[in-house]
Amino acid sequence: MTDMIYRSATITLLAFFSWQLVNAQQVPDHKSMMNTTWERIDELMYKVNTLDDGTTVYTPFFPAPLKELDNATVVLPGYMVPLQLGKEHHMFMLSVLPVMQCMFCGQNGIPPLVQVTLKNGKARFSDVPFKIKGRIHLNTDLEKGAEVQILDAEVVK
Repeated sequence: MTDMIYRSATITLLAFFSWQLVNAQQVPDHKSMMNTTWERIDELMYKVNTLDDGTTVYTPFFPAPLKELDNATVVLPGYMVPLQLGKEHHMFMLSVLPVMQCMFCGQNGIPPLVQVTLKNGKARFSDVPFKIKGRIHLNTDLEKGAEVQILDAEVVK
């Protein structure tokens, strides 16, 4: 009888600690970064073409509200998504979601991202959102980076 009580207590404790471990590993809620600029960036679409050899090519298509932002200076809040290992970055992606959250698990597909190139210096990686000010460039040559870029950027204090 005592043996059965110990087994039952052990199983209960293991179940409890397993549940605690799973809860501790969940990513905390994030602060929403969406604003009208992000909403326009999120309108980016692709034209799908098939070449004579059967290769499928995706070409960025910028709807009118997004085209209006080309060469405009904007302030954009977001979370840093590093492109390389390291603590400080001159070029990185900016997202409406923290890097710890699955970029592909949302109900509405992949969240918007922009490529940021700082005018001077580097920004230190953090899981805390921050703001970037810079000039939007709509890029159609994907060999030269992401479709939507923030150039000459600086971190807004």
